[in-house]
Amino acid sequence: MEIKEAITKAKQNNQKAFNFLLDEYWDYVYGFQLKRVTNEHDAEDITIQTFSKAFDKIDKFDEKYAFKTWLITISKNIQIDLQRREKSSIYSKIIDHEDDKVYRVMDDSPSPEDKLITEQNLAKLLRDIKKLKPHYQEVINLRYFQELSYTEISKELNEPMNNVKVKLLRAKKLLTEIIKR
Repeated sequence: MEIKEAITKAKQNNQKAFNFLLDEYWDYVYGFQLKRVTNEHDAEDITIQTFSKAFDKIDKFDEKYAFKTWLITISKNIQIDLQRREKSSIYSKIIDHEDDKVYRVMDDSPSPEDKLITEQNLAKLLRDIKKLKPHYQEVINLRYFQELSYTEISKELNEPMNNVKVKLLRAKKLLTEIIKR
C-alpha cells in the first residue's frame, strides 16, 4: 500500500489503512518526540495522542502537503500544550528580603472534597470501562491501572506491539465516546 492510497482509505475509515500509517510513521514521530522530551514514557504518550488526533481529523488533511509534516506539526503542538500546562500548574512566588529568599509553593495536595470527587469520578470511569469489549478493557487495565509499558503489554497479550498501540488507541477513542454520552 502506498501512502496516498492509505490516506485515501483512512479517510473512508479503513482500519488497515490506519494500521499501515501507524506502522509507517510511528518510529518517526516517536523519535522526534524522544529528542524533545527525553523521556520515553512521555514521548510514547505524545506519539499516541498525535496519531489519535491525526486519525480523528484525517478528513481535514490536505494532500498537497506531506503527511509526515502534518503529523510532526500535530505532535509538536501537543507537546507545546503539555509543556504550557505543566508550567502553569506549578505556582511559586519568590519574595526577596535583603539576603533572605523565601519560596512559597502552593499546596497541591487534594482536599477531602477533592478526594471524594476523585473517587466518584474513578467509580464512573470504571463503569464506563466495563461497557467496552473485553479485549479493550484488558488493554486499558494493563496500560493505565497496572502501568505496563507497550512492550510488556505486547508480551502479556502475545500480540505485536503495533496491534497493542492500535488497540489502545481504539479503546481510548471508544471510551471517550462512552463518556461523552
